[in-house]
Amino acid sequence: MPAEESRVPINSDQDIVLARQKGRALAADSGFSPVDATLIATAISELARNIVTYAKHGEITLSALAESGRRGIGIVASDQGPGIADIRQALRDGFSTSGSFGLGLPGVRRLMDEFEISSAPGQGTRVMVKKWRQERLEK
Repeated sequence: MPAEESRVPINSDQDIVLARQKGRALAADSGFSPVDATLIATAISELARNIVTYAKHGEITLSALAESGRRGIGIVASDQGPGIADIRQALRDGFSTSGSFGLGLPGVRRLMDEFEISSAPGQGTRVMVKKWRQERLEK
């Protein structure tokens, strides 16, 4: 069970900002560098933006993680929207059904250490990502 979990309903642009702020705060509390906190916030923005754009409503869940002596953050973006017909195509750089640059999901996959997606047309989408803190070795 995660030490800390926060759920942010995503229904509007304001919710994207709130999810991003909560993610950045959790990253700082978890000992991430300011650069990594920004990467985490960026990934949250992209995932939440996809919810607003494609599904209209959904949720971002943020969790502090501790596994195998590592600390990190888990993010789950879920919705009950139209789903993704071709996940492989959606993960290609430059592919977009909304006229955007098509960097959202591929960008999130590059920013995070772990990435899983499940989706089915008419049943929604669930993206689970993790970012692990880079531990500094003590001398």
